[in-house]
Formats: sequence, structure tokens, C-alpha cells
Amino acid sequence: DLHPEELADLFKTTQLVADLVEKHFSATSLTIAIQDGPEAGQSVRHVHVHVLPRREGDFQRNDSVYEELQRHDRESEDAPSGWRSEEEMGAEAADLRRLLQRT
Repeated sequence: DLHPEELADLFKTTQLVADLVEKHFSATSLTIAIQDGPEAGQSVRHVHVHVLPRREGDFQRNDSVYEELQRHDRESEDAPSGWRSEEEMGAEAADLRRLLQRT
């Protein structure tokens, strides 16, 4: 439902975030995904982009990243088994913010 200008802004922002994520996590590649609609695995009803840092051998089968993404999105927010803590996410956001300010 995005207008062309909004879509352009979304992808410009995605490109910027992708560069930061790749540097921050010392990744060699990225998976960038948008799940648009429930049949595509969208579990949150707003537009968002997954920017996933990747490294050689991180999944035995490369496309398993999509299965993992769907599994993660199905986990209950009340029982986030492998989720990072608020403190960990805050520290990561601060690191990414510092990287962004240097660009």
C-alpha cells in the first residue's frame, strides 16, 4: 500500500541499515526480506524489512534462514526463548547509532 515515494524512502533506509548491520556484525552477506501478507509469513500487520547479517556456513542449507525467520515470528512474545534482553537490544542500538553518526 506504499506510495512510490514511500517505497523509495523505505529502500534507501534499508540500504543504509544494511550497511550498518553488515559492519556491526562483521557479516560477509545479507538476507533482506519483506513478508507481505499472511501467506508470505507476515505476522505483524505493518510494513517492515528484515535485515539479517549472514556468514558462510551460518545455515547448513542456505534457504533455512526463511524457516528460522518464520519460526521466530511465531514464538509467543510471552515466552521469547532465544530473544535478546531489552538491555542487549539497547546496547546494540547504541552501537548502531554510533556507526550511523560516523557515516
